[in-house]
Amino acid sequence: MTPQTNTPETIRLRSILLDLARHQDDLAATEAAVTPYWCPCPPSVLGHRTAAAALRAQADLVA
Repeated sequence: MTPQTNTPETIRLRSILLDLARHQDDLAATEAAVTPYWCPCPPSVLGHRTAAAALRAQADLVA
């Protein structure tokens, strides 16, 4: 794989990926916050956190 250059398009793409990752983190936090402490976290919380991590990994590849 060839290294990416910092073109306006790659900078914008990285920004979009990081925004999507933040949104996934926010969704996970919101869902976890409404879950009573005696209940296990819903699987969707783990899904949102995993999606956020994958989006950040892709953003790092674009940089």
